[in-house]
Amino acid sequence: MVQSRGVRRPAEYLVADTRALRICGALEPSLTLHPIGFLRTTQQVKFQAGHQPVAAAAERNELELLPGHHYEQALQDLAGFERVWLLSWFHRNTNWRPLVLPPRGPSRRRGVFATRSPHRPNALGLTAVPLLGVEGHRLILGPCDLVDGTPIFDVKPYIPAFDAFPGSRAGWIDELDAELQTPPRFTVVHEEIALGQAQWLRETWHIDFTPRMNELLARDPAPHRTRRIRRVNAIEFEIACGAWRGIFTVSGETVTVRALDSAFPMRFLQREGYEAVPDREAQLDFLARWPRPNMTKGAQ
Repeated sequence: MVQSRGVRRPAEYLVADTRALRICGALEPSLTLHPIGFLRTTQQVKFQAGHQPVAAAAERNELELLPGHHYEQALQDLAGFERVWLLSWFHRNTNWRPLVLPPRGPSRRRGVFATRSPHRPNALGLTAVPLLGVEGHRLILGPCDLVDGTPIFDVKPYIPAFDAFPGSRAGWIDELDAELQTPPRFTVVHEEIALGQAQWLRETWHIDFTPRMNELLARDPAPHRTRRIRRVNAIEFEIACGAWRGIFTVSGETVTVRALDSAFPMRFLQREGYEAVPDREAQLDFLARWPRPNMTKGAQ
C-alpha cells in the first residue's frame, strides 16, 4: 500500500526553494544584474516617450552595447528578425506602489501587476521594438517607449508564433479600448499666444510637444495625477509635458490652450547644478522672450 505524502503549503515551497538555491550559491539576499548596454534616444523625459511604442512613428533609436564583452558575437543572426524584446530597468523610479493610477482612462487605481506601470517591486520593463538594423555593437531600433540612458539587461528575438496572442482577453484594457474607439469628446483650440509660442519652439528649437498634449486633452482634461493635469486657479488648469507646461481652460466640451510655459522658473535654470535639465537652453530662451509676469495668471 502506497502511503500518501502530505501536501506542503505554498509558503513551505518558497522557503525550501530559497534554502536550496542559497546552498548552491545561486541566490543571495539580493540579486545583482549588470546592464549589457544603454538606450540612446532623443526622448529625455517620460512625456516624450509615451505609454507604449507607436509603430507608425518615424523614430530612430539605438541600443549601444558595452564593449569588451563579445556582444558583437552575441548579435550574430539577429538581423533577420523584425522585432526584439528589450528587458530594461526603470532607473528613474525609486519606489513601488501596490496600487497605481494608469495614465489612460478615469482616475481609478489598479493593481500594479495588472498594469505596465514602472512603479514595480522590481523596476523591470519589457517592451517590443522594431529592429531596423545591426551595426557592430549597436542595434538600430524603431519607436520605443523608453527614455534616454535606460539600462538594458537583455535582448530577445520577437517570435510571432510564440509571442503573439491577438485573441487573448486583456481585462480592464479591453473595456478602456472599447471606449477609446469613440471620437474624442473634447475639441482643443489654441489662443494666439499659444500658437505663436508653439511655432517659435518648433522653428527655433525643433521642440513640439503640442500634438501629444492635444491628444491627452481631447480625451479627458480633468485633473489626473499620472497624466500630470492639475487645477491652477478657479478657471485655469495646467498639464505637464515633460520640460514644458500647457495652461488651459475648459468650457463645455472645448479645451482652450491659453499659453505655453517652461517647467522651471528662470531663477532655477540659472542656478549651478541645473545644467542637465532637459531643454534647459530652450527654456532660458523661452523665458527671456515670454517672461512669466507677462503671461496669464495661471502660468505664473
